[in-house]
Amino acid sequence: MTLKNRISLLVSLLFTILFGLASTLIFVLYSNFRKEEFRDRLEIKALSNIKLLVNVKEVDDQLLKMIDQNSINKLYDEKTLVFDSNYKLIYSSIDDAKINWSINDLKYLKKHKTFFKQQGNYEVYGVFYDTKDRDFYALISAKDDYGKRKLLFLRYTLIISYVFFTCICWVLTSFMVKKAMNPLSIFHQKIKNINENNLDTRVSLKDNKNEIDLIANEFNFMMDRIEISYQKQKEFTAHASHELRTPLSRITSQIENVVSDSATSDKGKSFLKVILSDVNQLTQLIHSLLILSKIDNKDRENSEVHRMDEILFSAIENQNKSFPDFVIHFEMEESDSLDSALEIKGNKNLLEIALGNVLKNACVYSDNKQAKVKISTHNNHLVISVYNTGETLSEMEQENLFQPFMRGTNAKGTSGFGLGLRIVQRILTLHDCTITYSVPEKNTNLFRLFFNQ
Repeated sequence: MTLKNRISLLVSLLFTILFGLASTLIFVLYSNFRKEEFRDRLEIKALSNIKLLVNVKEVDDQLLKMIDQNSINKLYDEKTLVFDSNYKLIYSSIDDAKINWSINDLKYLKKHKTFFKQQGNYEVYGVFYDTKDRDFYALISAKDDYGKRKLLFLRYTLIISYVFFTCICWVLTSFMVKKAMNPLSIFHQKIKNINENNLDTRVSLKDNKNEIDLIANEFNFMMDRIEISYQKQKEFTAHASHELRTPLSRITSQIENVVSDSATSDKGKSFLKVILSDVNQLTQLIHSLLILSKIDNKDRENSEVHRMDEILFSAIENQNKSFPDFVIHFEMEESDSLDSALEIKGNKNLLEIALGNVLKNACVYSDNKQAKVKISTHNNHLVISVYNTGETLSEMEQENLFQPFMRGTNAKGTSGFGLGLRIVQRILTLHDCTITYSVPEKNTNLFRLFFNQ
């Protein structure tokens, strides 16, 4: 999970949990408040009835019932029972509601003064009233439909609010985190696209001076040091290659002179030819290293448009001069878009080196000293396919095929250093092009070069 998604998830979960706890707390507190409020109403009603019976002589049972019926604060399904000190019922309201009671309830009231309990849908309140002459017990039962409707409304309001605002929170959190982390995404994309051909890439900075800008600033400093080190390495390789080519050329010339001298014995000539072959291989290695060190983005600056078929013909011609025994068959697909696809913007010399290395590789590793080249188009892109028959590479070898100094098992007995395809890949990458290797059928190697216009 990415950091952006993790932050969005954590913030949204935190809000969801806190909002859920807050909603639950509000509901519980209001529920308790409703009970306490209704209990107070029952208490007031019970005490007022007892006081009317005891303290007002003009009030009898019938008058008290009439007062109950016409009371402004009449409770829903109210039932009131009043008992004297002998647990005798002295007053009962006229409604049809019932109160389940026992002598133990009245004894409990005498000891604890009050109680409040739930009986089904009714809530019952009991109170003990003590006067100088007599003791009274009052039980009053009623439904708090009004309070419960408000409680039910609050419950649905909290549930709907919880679902609605939770969804809004998840959406807004995802959006805001994505927006806040957008500089980091841009930073990541730039890092992802950095390779040896664009080490001059830098991350743009803002004046916010936040954590991302601090990281980007340090990254730019790091890239400065890497670019300087890389350039020094390339300069050293180029200078060393130049310095080594001169003595190697003199050694080659001197060996060739000694070999051509009639005074040199046959055994000496044979020995010198072996040395000459090793010197030539060393010269080729140095030449390849020199090419790698010189490949740079600057090689593509001010590049012109060239026709790839002309560059390919030139590479084939040079290949025939170097390896006259090799045969290269050529084929061009007929297509309306081929003529425009053949025009590629790039460095002609580098592209010719790349094609020449692929052709040389195909001929050297073929089992019949032949190769086939086909020019075609795919999705308006130019494709140059190079086939040859011979031993193919394993899957593990294919993964490292374009790494420097990599040689497969089919290279046994063949001279080389494993730099040719690496040079090809570097040149094509410089031109925003790609090369792939596949085995379309048994004992068949296929290299495909994809060129973008």
